[in-house]
Amino acid sequence: MAPHPPRKTKKPAPTVDDALAATSSKSKAAKTSAAAPAPDAEPEKKKPDTRTLIAGSSWTGKLPMTLFNEHVQKQPMWEKPEYTVHRTPNGFTGAVNLRAKNPKTQEVTVLPPIIPPREYMQEKGAQPTAIEARHFAATYALFRVCNMKNMAMALPPQYRDLWKGDFAELKKEAVARGQGYQYEADPFNAVKNRDDARATREKEIAVREKKREEVAKQNNTVSLDGQVRKIEKGWQRVPKVEMGVKTRKEVERMVKNDGVWNPYGVILDQREERAIKEKLVSYGFRPSHIAEAVEICGSLEECIEWLLIHLPEDDVPPWALPENYIAGFALGTNDLQRENRIKRLASAGYSTDVCAEILDVCAGDESKAAFVLQRRLLGDAEGTVHTNGTDGSASTELWDEEQATLEAIFTERHGHERGVCSIRLELRTPSGGAITVHARQPPHYPNELPAINIEAALPAYIKLSILRQILLHARDNLLGEMMMFNVLDWLETNVRRIIEQPDRLSDIANATSTVAETLTVPAPMRKRQRKHPRPLVWAPNSPVSERMRANWIAKQSSPEQQKMLEVRKALPAWKLSEKIIASVSMNQVTIISGETGSGKSTQSVQFVLDDLIKQGYGEQANIICTQPRRISAIGLADRVADERCGRVGEEVGYTIRGESKQRAGTTKITFVTTGVLLRRLQTSGGSTKDVVDSLGDVSHIVLDEVHERSLDTDFLLVLIRDVLKMRKDLKLILMSATLDANVFEQYFSGVSTVGKVEIEGRTHPVTDVHRTEILQMLGFAGLADDDGPDSDAPSDWEDDFSFGGKRAAPRKEKVRKQYNQVGHDGHNIDYDFITNVVQYIDAELGNEDGGILIFLPGLMEVDQTLRRLKDIPNLHALPLHAGLQSAEQKRVFARPPKGMRKVVASTNVAETSITIDDIVAVIDTGRVKETSFDPANNMVRLTEMWASRAACKQRRGRAGRVRAGKCYKLYTKMQEMKMAERPEPEIRRVPLEQLCLSVKAMGVADVPAFLASALTPPATLSVSGALQLLTRIGALERNELTALGRHMSMIPADLRCSKLMVYGAAFGCLDASLTVAATLTIKSPFVSPQPKRDEAKAAKAAFGGGQGDVICDLRAYEQWSERRMRGEQTSSIRRWCDGNFLNHQTLMDISNTRSQYVSSLKEIGFLPHGGYGVPETYNRNNNSDPLLRALLAGAFQPQIARIDFPDAKYKASAGGAVAVDPEAHKIKYFNEENGRVFVHPGSTMFDAQGFPSSSVFMSYFAKMQTSKIFIRDLTPFNVYSLLMFGGSIEIDPQGRGLLVDGWLRLRGWARVGVLVSRLRMILDDLLARKVDEPGLDMSETDIVKLVTRMVSYDGLDR
Repeated sequence: MAPHPPRKTKKPAPTVDDALAATSSKSKAAKTSAAAPAPDAEPEKKKPDTRTLIAGSSWTGKLPMTLFNEHVQKQPMWEKPEYTVHRTPNGFTGAVNLRAKNPKTQEVTVLPPIIPPREYMQEKGAQPTAIEARHFAATYALFRVCNMKNMAMALPPQYRDLWKGDFAELKKEAVARGQGYQYEADPFNAVKNRDDARATREKEIAVREKKREEVAKQNNTVSLDGQVRKIEKGWQRVPKVEMGVKTRKEVERMVKNDGVWNPYGVILDQREERAIKEKLVSYGFRPSHIAEAVEICGSLEECIEWLLIHLPEDDVPPWALPENYIAGFALGTNDLQRENRIKRLASAGYSTDVCAEILDVCAGDESKAAFVLQRRLLGDAEGTVHTNGTDGSASTELWDEEQATLEAIFTERHGHERGVCSIRLELRTPSGGAITVHARQPPHYPNELPAINIEAALPAYIKLSILRQILLHARDNLLGEMMMFNVLDWLETNVRRIIEQPDRLSDIANATSTVAETLTVPAPMRKRQRKHPRPLVWAPNSPVSERMRANWIAKQSSPEQQKMLEVRKALPAWKLSEKIIASVSMNQVTIISGETGSGKSTQSVQFVLDDLIKQGYGEQANIICTQPRRISAIGLADRVADERCGRVGEEVGYTIRGESKQRAGTTKITFVTTGVLLRRLQTSGGSTKDVVDSLGDVSHIVLDEVHERSLDTDFLLVLIRDVLKMRKDLKLILMSATLDANVFEQYFSGVSTVGKVEIEGRTHPVTDVHRTEILQMLGFAGLADDDGPDSDAPSDWEDDFSFGGKRAAPRKEKVRKQYNQVGHDGHNIDYDFITNVVQYIDAELGNEDGGILIFLPGLMEVDQTLRRLKDIPNLHALPLHAGLQSAEQKRVFARPPKGMRKVVASTNVAETSITIDDIVAVIDTGRVKETSFDPANNMVRLTEMWASRAACKQRRGRAGRVRAGKCYKLYTKMQEMKMAERPEPEIRRVPLEQLCLSVKAMGVADVPAFLASALTPPATLSVSGALQLLTRIGALERNELTALGRHMSMIPADLRCSKLMVYGAAFGCLDASLTVAATLTIKSPFVSPQPKRDEAKAAKAAFGGGQGDVICDLRAYEQWSERRMRGEQTSSIRRWCDGNFLNHQTLMDISNTRSQYVSSLKEIGFLPHGGYGVPETYNRNNNSDPLLRALLAGAFQPQIARIDFPDAKYKASAGGAVAVDPEAHKIKYFNEENGRVFVHPGSTMFDAQGFPSSSVFMSYFAKMQTSKIFIRDLTPFNVYSLLMFGGSIEIDPQGRGLLVDGWLRLRGWARVGVLVSRLRMILDDLLARKVDEPGLDMSETDIVKLVTRMVSYDGLDR
């Protein structure tokens, strides 16, 4: 029976919904009838049709399934939807399955079932009937693909409510969960886009994860003991060391050819040898390799270096490998055939470099290359290529016959292809891998060995060991017969033994390197034989002595000499001549003290000489008198020569650095600077006997002005005290104006007899005028100081120069100075005050003759004073300081122009030994600049401070040389009382590196003990620090002088400057190095006026091109010198200097100092004698800025700062992202002692945002501390400049890279550090040759050329 009664209206066409409903009704009807009760039961109730059930009886529109099916039919690739229904405890649930088929590819895409979320279905989604579940599913599916359309009105009411209500809420929730793609119009495209997005995201995650793993790998390191550790943050940002392939090959070739192992011949005892072996085993090296290294090397560090150089790269411990190292041959060209041949050849264990080299020699013939490699392994004719050919027919028959036999024996383990047979052995490697032997047919088999290749998973050196031993066995026992079976049998028996005990690395070196190592035996250092003067023979009345006595007697009666004698007799010293002569004759040491002007410096030496002449020892007389300054030596020589009615250079002469007027055998009194005498002793040969022999022709040594206690003077005292023990005929005279005789008497009394002579009285009285009286004289009585003990006035004024004569400063408003400023104690010099005092003295003297001498603390103050005095018309103002040349210094002795008064503005050089005859007034500022050194933080400071009372007494004495004078003291009596009695000895307040180097150069083994015997021993910390620094800069090694140190000890200059000159001569840029050294000795030629500071800085930077401050100075000097060489007029050059903010006089001083350095280099034989300037052969690389920067870094070592760059930032460009230069203020600098340091604002590097040639370090010549620690005279340089010229190179024990000079970190391959370290040793050996062969041209040697390229290109190939 039909489920529904027929309707009178026209029945519409059946739909899918109707068909499904009918089927469902029939099924239900059948079940109902089966379960029907007895006939007397109630009649069955009629059920509604599908439309009524789904939409209600009044609905005339389409049902949900119809609407969804029609929508699917309109889509071109969608297939008919499928509906699934599931029964649940709450009812029925339905889902829609959609598929789409690509008509071109026939690919079918199936979507996941379309169904609302599970929570919703459990709560609301279940339907009473299956048909309702299907329509519900169709409605939800339609909403999923058409929710962006207004289709709700086409649905029956209850589904319309779902569309606008529940389904809309489900969409919102899905969007909130990030699943909005489920509600797109094309679900297939949405799923595809989602899958693509997921794949992209997964790929990005994989890339990030891989990058994270790579970063983690880079941030991990393998330490020497094999442990994997995370790299600390401090190692992650350090510079990396890279070395080009060609460069590395060249370095390895040079190291293996010229390197010296165990240069000191150290023999290890059994205990040391055992400890080294245990340590190396813990580092991952093989025992057989260790045993070989210990036989050759003399220390653990040297063993590690030897192993890292000689081990094949596939057998070094993991910590020694570079980052991301992959064993094997990297394809470097597009010639794949060539690379495959190299791979096959290298599979035998040969180095790929050797294979490539031999293959190229053999014109790409792989077979010929295999035989050449084999001969090279055996050391036969060094692997030369044989080109003679034969038909080889007989040998081929024998070869083929043997191959047939082998195939029958080994069956499937045998193979033969293109003349190469392969047999797999039954024997396996320790790891279980197969061992296969490949043999290539030779031209004359069996009279020649086949080319054999061992293929196995074994280190290269073991495969080569197996190959070498079987070849040696076959060559000695198997030639002339078919040998392959015997070869295989021997291998089966002996391979295991060879694996356990392989050949020495040196035995297979020909096959693992492109160069065969030659064992270099260290050559003993040859000591240069130096000529010493003939020792004195004290035989009286020799012909020469008789002639000298006769001439002296005759001269005494001459009018000129009589006139001079009258002048000499007026001096206080004349009265004590007999006492002086007697003391010198009776004692080996005589101490003479006397006031300024007493004549001790000029008369004592003449008394001694005259006495020797009269006694008949004129020929033996040779008196050397030291002076602390050049001007003193020259002035005294002139004075004494005049008094003896002679000319300088005859009986009386002088020798200063770069200038000498004396004749051997003729000159009897020679005035020298203290440094000149020291140089004579230092270069005598390097032993105590040499020092004694160098003074063999000297009869008397006079040390003048010993009260100054300069470093050189104290050093001389130690040396001469030792000489006096061995030369009892040598006389020593100590002289000073303010001498504590007891101290010196105690010092020398232990080795010789000591006599003392004191000369009292001055020539003329000197009146002191202190600050209080000066103020009253100038009309400032209201500001006069009260020096009384109860007065509080001095608390405001006693220590300050805050006002001048032309202005009055209110007492109560005065601002106190800062006393904690480094380099100054808070007191300033008032130049207006000095000017007013000069004008007052000039007015007081009126028409009387007489000069004025002003004592100032330094050169800057001298210049400032002269600028103030130049506006006074009747003054002839002159400077006097140690930086002036001799001719300029002599100007102060001449009389001033008529009608003018001479005013000399001087540093403390005029305190002693200089007599300016017409000085009648002295202005003493009471100030001095002294060097102080703090060994704890290695900081040197030039500090302006109060002078000592002894120094002020010397200054005062300058005013009474010709008549009664006055000393105007610009300080109070109370301040004078507070001054130190005498200055602290220089040996206690300056760095001692130069002194310690000089002591070592003289052959002294125990430097601390030697210096402890000084008159005032230096601080122990200062001595140990100096020796440590000498080791760091390469002057000492194992407490012995290196070749570099010996050169440096012979050059009279600052250690850094002397080191620079040595490097300059070696690397062909000596001219530039001389200029830089002279500039650093004098000062920068650039000036920086306060109003034009920015313009001056820009002008300076224009010369350097970003290469640093020192090269700016160098290039400026070169342009100035070039203009002079062209003959340009001086006025034009001065205008050019003014326009470029250059000081012409400073440039002249630099030029003169350069000339002195050239003379010094010629004197020690470093440069050939004769000619002008520097030979061109020493200047080949003069214009190479990268090389100069490297040499400056080496010269200034360890004054190095690390540049810390901020994280890189990028900007977009047409070619992609481009790195942006960091802002200058974000770049930081760090040195070893102080941590962070700052670039001085006056440096051209102050605003630098980038640096040349991958520079990551900065060398500096000077460091100063004010509010911060500033570094000056800067030069940027790269990694290889540090490696080649920096401190010692160590391998970090935790495998993080290299450690240079104990604190500078570099990320890189340990082998690179070892190669560079050995390269530096070869360079040291070349410098040692230069000691013995002064004329050697080093700039053309291979080592110098290689190092030049490495520092120029930062280790890369160019």
